[in-house]
Amino acid sequence: MQLWKQIFIALVAGLVIGVLLNQTGNADMAKSVKPLGDLFIRGIKMLIVPLIFVSLVTGVASLQNLSTMGRLSLKTVVLYLGTTAVAISIGLALALVFEPGVGVDLGSAKAVAAKEAPSLVNILIGIVPTNPIEAFATGNVLQIIVFAILFGLSITLAGDAAKPVRVFFESAAEVIYKLTSVVISFAPYGVFALMIWVAGTYGMDVLAPLAKVIAMVYLGCLVHAVVVYGGMIRVLARLNPVRYFQGCIEPVMVAFTSTSSSGTLPVTMMAAERNLGVPRSVSSFVLPLGATINMDGTALYQGVCAVFIAQAYGVDLNSGQYLTIVLTATLASIGTAGVPGAGLIMLSLVLASVGLPLEGIAIIAGIDRILDMARTALNVAGDTAVSVTVARSEGQLDQAVYDTAHVLRADDLSPTGVAPAPETARAAS
Repeated sequence: MQLWKQIFIALVAGLVIGVLLNQTGNADMAKSVKPLGDLFIRGIKMLIVPLIFVSLVTGVASLQNLSTMGRLSLKTVVLYLGTTAVAISIGLALALVFEPGVGVDLGSAKAVAAKEAPSLVNILIGIVPTNPIEAFATGNVLQIIVFAILFGLSITLAGDAAKPVRVFFESAAEVIYKLTSVVISFAPYGVFALMIWVAGTYGMDVLAPLAKVIAMVYLGCLVHAVVVYGGMIRVLARLNPVRYFQGCIEPVMVAFTSTSSSGTLPVTMMAAERNLGVPRSVSSFVLPLGATINMDGTALYQGVCAVFIAQAYGVDLNSGQYLTIVLTATLASIGTAGVPGAGLIMLSLVLASVGLPLEGIAIIAGIDRILDMARTALNVAGDTAVSVTVARSEGQLDQAVYDTAHVLRADDLSPTGVAPAPETARAAS
């Protein structure tokens, strides 16, 4: 059975069992299976730092000249920030049309401490590590990316003298990819346990009072994925968008349950290469960067929640404040880590930028896990769409792999075997 089908079955089964446990008063039983899901999440998080570093070093070192690196960087950043601005605009529009905050009483909301927005200068300074070892130890993805890019460029500039180093990192990348294959093969079990825990813990009672907010976020994510990502694949990349959605289904499902863009990164990189034909030289740069700065789902959530809180408190926002929300959320996405709960930090920055009561965050926090699932799934879908578009624009996309219906299979990733090269996988299909 194809891996995405196993994950989908596990997700639905976990959801059904979790809801039944919650409705029958057995929420504690649902919590008891969470360690199995946590074990899977720890497994893929274990891969993040080594995977980013070795794959990015080999990818950059394989580039023939610095102009290629410059083009990749410009295209990637422009697409990420552009789609983020569109995402928050969609969130604002949906909230203004459907008015989820009208009639909601936030009188019992508790005060929340304001977060200080980092300046652009501090963000730029902070991405350069003073101690690369510390960046590895703390998992500072942006600093790791910067160090890996500089290291890879140095290998290229050193020429033949650096050939042994290049060969070492190419071999290390293959080893990490095989380890990634082993960990991903356990995804159905991890997804099953996490969905039982989420559905069993929250149930329907928690969701009902704020169902309109949840519906707006999920609807917005769906619209953004179909219209923006589908349109980008069709118009900019001139490819079949249906194949894109088929190819990114595994990382989207893992992101939906894990609520971590960075944690899903190993699955995203594997799917981009094996399912969609994105070469490692592109995916190793575009995807780690996207896991850190591409926050389309989070930005959309900011738009819905900001208008919801304004409506609940009876505050009328003007056009200048809406523009401020768009700009603040877009810039804040650069400095917000791709970890669970980061959206609440961004939300406090957005609310503070237009003078909205921060107490509203306390209400949103109650359903944040449910919202986080949708926005993280959209973030990861966006990472994949941009990697395909950039690879296509550079003429490096493997069209045969992209056009082959779902090349990633469960038996390709079995713990007793190894994942095949893209050509082998294509032949097996």
